[in-house]
Amino acid sequence: MPRDSLGTTRQYLGALLAAAAAVAAGPLVRPDLIRALAREHGGIVLTQIPAGGKLEKSPAGMLRAGYGEGARLVLLLPDGATRVLSEGFHSAADPDVSFDGKRILFAGQKSAAADWNVYEMDLSGSGVRQITRGLGDCRSPAYQASLFELNADRPWYQATFVSAAAGELTEYGGLPSTNLYSVRQDGSAVRRLSFNPSASFDPFQMPDGRMLFASWQRHNLERGPRGRIGLFGINVDGTDYAVFAADEGLRVKHMVCVTPQRLAVFVEAASAPWDGAGRLAAVSLRRNLHSHRAITGPADGLFHSPSPLPDGAVLVSRRPADGTGTHAVYRLDPATGRREVLFDDPGYHDIQAKLVVARPEPDGRSSVVEEKDPTGKFYCLSVYTADVRLAFGTPTRLRVVEGLPRRAGAQRDPRSPLLPTRLLGELNLEEDGSFNIQTPANLPIQLQVLDAEGMALRSSAWIWVKNRESRGCIGCHEDGELVPENRLARALTKPSVQLTLPPERRRAVDFLRDVLPILTAKCGARACHGGQTPPRLGGGARAEHLAQYVHPGKARTSPLVWRIFGRNTSRAWDRVPLAGKIAPMPPAGQAPLAAEEKRTIVEWIDLGAGWGPPRNGVRP
Repeated sequence: MPRDSLGTTRQYLGALLAAAAAVAAGPLVRPDLIRALAREHGGIVLTQIPAGGKLEKSPAGMLRAGYGEGARLVLLLPDGATRVLSEGFHSAADPDVSFDGKRILFAGQKSAAADWNVYEMDLSGSGVRQITRGLGDCRSPAYQASLFELNADRPWYQATFVSAAAGELTEYGGLPSTNLYSVRQDGSAVRRLSFNPSASFDPFQMPDGRMLFASWQRHNLERGPRGRIGLFGINVDGTDYAVFAADEGLRVKHMVCVTPQRLAVFVEAASAPWDGAGRLAAVSLRRNLHSHRAITGPADGLFHSPSPLPDGAVLVSRRPADGTGTHAVYRLDPATGRREVLFDDPGYHDIQAKLVVARPEPDGRSSVVEEKDPTGKFYCLSVYTADVRLAFGTPTRLRVVEGLPRRAGAQRDPRSPLLPTRLLGELNLEEDGSFNIQTPANLPIQLQVLDAEGMALRSSAWIWVKNRESRGCIGCHEDGELVPENRLARALTKPSVQLTLPPERRRAVDFLRDVLPILTAKCGARACHGGQTPPRLGGGARAEHLAQYVHPGKARTSPLVWRIFGRNTSRAWDRVPLAGKIAPMPPAGQAPLAAEEKRTIVEWIDLGAGWGPPRNGVRP
């Protein structure tokens, strides 16, 4: 046997022996600390996942693996004894304790082939009732406070859960895209709350009634080729979606909770391992965009699923960073990082621990959402209020783009990393930089502020508006803690611009249909490319050669655009190195591109540089 292989084998056997010895020793329990927390309460409910599963070898990425296979719910009693609550389930996880501390919501799987569904039971494990049905895998349920609509005779209670029921895939690859849903506690009135084309998950309701959750912003390529996962807020009816904590700290943020001291504690990492574990970090609710701090460091291990305690501490799971042990449950003080182990069963990953205790019910909410209304409104007070300096008069128009989420089984265009899009429309900005538009509801859209040549200066993340919602922003990528100027925006004195074309009339822009004819007519001359028409550019290379000069989503930084305009069109905030003399395309003496042809190429790149399906046997 080769030496390296022998060493690896010995290491593996050593780890197995150590694990077997730990299991033989039994669980580590600190009943004194558990009693101190749970003396007046019902104990601690937690999820146990069998150690050594195949998911533990999953490569790190943006999203954690879909763990929970074979998991069980356990009640850790004040005396340190444990009771399995999920008898009769193949798998059970994701517990949430009711506001009165008497019931538990959880995700359960009756058999290995069954979907995960949301269930509720009492603390004895009896009285189990199923809430969701026929929606695919439903995970991470959470109790919601009361909701009220003006046309209802009384408020009602809902639960939040996460599902891929829409059948969509994430922007990056073939993984199912999850979003937030709500359901009445009797299983009726299922409503989709979020419409992010990638993934939204880990809901937690704050004391003020809003929900925090994690959301993958795939379009934000400044954070790397796969974007970022940030924390966002939303009302329980899906309205008023807004960033909560995203750019400060590490790229992946999830598993958020809020303590009674108004501190949002969450897990963050540069990339997510199989279980999503990482360091603990926090922001204050008062200055959530500018108060980020790390609570733990690399030497402290990897943390998972914090939940609040009445005294301001958190229950949290931790495992060694080197992967040699399993998760144990700790009490941790966010102010100091000091931690004490409460429970550790070495045969399981002990995660998602929550104190079974009555807690204040979050503020109830009223809703303006009217499902029969197919549209909603967006407005902006001034695009000049921005994170970069936009000279007055530089932005001239607004482009509104519809995202087309990928469906299961659909092929992804490998040359374009961004979501396929269609145009909802364009409009002139008001002189003060304001706009006011009406768009279809429940649709991922992107707002692009354009210069005089049609290039996007700034682009929003994917956002949406709910039915009859009217939502606005102060500016363009502005600091969300700003107070708007005390003035009436011009766009708000006028009716909303209608961008509500039916789907069949929304225009897409792709290479084969819109760009290739321009390049063939203007760039295929002998003086340009030796008479070889695109896509055989540059001495016989195929479209991959052209793709080197295209930055999908950013026409202004794309060398192809520099060539057709004869100058570097990037902006100061792009931090693009200055290029030398740029040879115009086509060269002097050849018919130049018309303004409309240039705009088509710019539009194609800003909308994601889609290459389009083969037409007449031609492939890009």
